[in-house]
Amino acid sequence: MHVPDGFLDVPTSLGTGVIAAGGVALALRGARRELSEAAAPLAGLVAVFVFAAQMLNFPVGAGTSGHLLGGALAAILVGPYTATLALTVVLLVQALLFADGGITALGTNVVLMGIVGVWAGWLVFRGLQAVLPKKRMMVPPAAFVAALLSVPAAALAFTGLYAIGGEAPIPLGKLAVTMLGWHLLIGLGEALITTLAVSSVLAARPDLVYGARRYRADNELVIRRTEVAA
Repeated sequence: MHVPDGFLDVPTSLGTGVIAAGGVALALRGARRELSEAAAPLAGLVAVFVFAAQMLNFPVGAGTSGHLLGGALAAILVGPYTATLALTVVLLVQALLFADGGITALGTNVVLMGIVGVWAGWLVFRGLQAVLPKKRMMVPPAAFVAALLSVPAAALAFTGLYAIGGEAPIPLGKLAVTMLGWHLLIGLGEALITTLAVSSVLAARPDLVYGARRYRADNELVIRRTEVAA
């Protein structure tokens, strides 16, 4: 949902720019704890995949576009802080080299996709992990729901920003219905792709999936307790 220049007024765009800068600063600190040497190449691959997926745009209406976000996928594979950085780099390259999203709206797009999209998906994923059986096989179903909900969450955030500082002559109700309707459909596609990608990496290299690390830690703890008891 790349927002173009001029769609939001200057104060709103400046505000989202400040939020985006603060979010990226926090992500730079948090990514140090998430990213291991073994997982670093995966972060690069995730950024490339998200970049390619986001280049497939179709118009939603009122000057905005719809596409896969990739936030939940990135968060589950490499961690939410690293995912925010990866999405920010993707959005920066798209804005500067491909005119996909406005330069003055870069902060807005980072907030919507790199922060809301990533963290909404991650919080849903972690919430599901807290209630689902503590088994690695539960990671793909949790990823499906997280990806599904992350897309309309970003669409709702955009609608909220438009309500604060929208410049286009579009009724708020009409915009909200259009955005949510399209992005629920996009969310289904995002959920399927996220589930397939996470399942594939989990089957080949489960040690690289950030969202599955807690299960590995639990297994190692059980093994150590067994060894001590023996």
